[in-house]
Amino acid sequence: MAPIGIAILGSGIFAKEAHLPAIVAVGSSVVELKAIYSRSEKSAASLAEDAQVVLKLASRPDVYFDAAPNANLDSLLARPDIQAVIVVLPITAQPNIIRKALLAGKHVLSEKPVAPDVASGLELIKDYEADYKPKGLIWRVAENWETETSYQEAAKAIRDGKIGKVSFYNARVVNYMDTSSKWYNTPWRTIPDYQGGFLLDGGVHTLAALRVMLPSPIKIVSGFASLNREFLKPEDTINAVVQSADGSHGVLDLTWGAPTSSASARAAKGITIMGTDGWLSVSSVTIVDGPKSVGGMRVTVVTAKKDKDGNVTGETEEIIDKVSDGVPNEIRFFVNAINGSDNGLCAPLGALHDVAFIEAALNSKGSPIDIERLMKLA
Repeated sequence: MAPIGIAILGSGIFAKEAHLPAIVAVGSSVVELKAIYSRSEKSAASLAEDAQVVLKLASRPDVYFDAAPNANLDSLLARPDIQAVIVVLPITAQPNIIRKALLAGKHVLSEKPVAPDVASGLELIKDYEADYKPKGLIWRVAENWETETSYQEAAKAIRDGKIGKVSFYNARVVNYMDTSSKWYNTPWRTIPDYQGGFLLDGGVHTLAALRVMLPSPIKIVSGFASLNREFLKPEDTINAVVQSADGSHGVLDLTWGAPTSSASARAAKGITIMGTDGWLSVSSVTIVDGPKSVGGMRVTVVTAKKDKDGNVTGETEEIIDKVSDGVPNEIRFFVNAINGSDNGLCAPLGALHDVAFIEAALNSKGSPIDIERLMKLA
């Protein structure tokens, strides 16, 4: 089968540092990068030059930018040899570009979050379901935590009954952000025109991981949001109590407003899920992969040993270390879906559920909000 011709729309940090290496990992027999689009010629050309080096191409991918009448986004989308696009643009710019690409008959993999808010996300999904899905076009949301092998392994352990029935859980994210960070100095993040700032941009990752692992979706959210570091407006912290549809419940703490870098490095964080017969945790680790150390995730699965009367007599422990592979996987799964083999991961409606949690927690002020009702009312 011939490789899928793709273009990257957007030329920021994540396109360079995550998507280009992921394309290498997926392989040229699966995808062929043909073009780069950005609003400016300079940024598009810079990413194209990086792509030539990283992908070891004979020439750089074609460059498209807004000021070029014959080499703008419309020209790119008119190319029949480009079947799909990866959209890596600012959050509020993505919905219109997604629509434009779908209208041009392109399959779309768009970076998370699915949209800046529930209402616009739901409208976008309805348009896709009505107008483009029936034509065979694939749209997936690039939520790499959803496709991480570590979270999939954790989900399988829970499905296999290794911790019994899920009873309660917690997730804690502690991040330190300062004004010198490359992530903060992305202009659209410095003055965000969307709710929640880094909470929306980064917080959806944790929600996606929980959505993969928990056997029942989070339904009720009661929380508080606050701003603890002025330059991270509008909010940088969420503390929430949640309940899943099956009655299990948990506590979620998300912050990008830690006061010092040591908090991000040393404060307890990660995801823990407790069951009737054991518990499971997922946390970040450094894994030795050949000659180098790389980022990865550790899944710890502890199962209670019981006698015939149900008394706990001990426990077994299983450690699963996996190198982070979410971005290559999301591209692989996207291409598989285009080719007719869809595993259902990264569906837009699931990504909307993650946005709905953030929106609910930002607006709760302690009152319980039903996420499913919020999505229906939007």
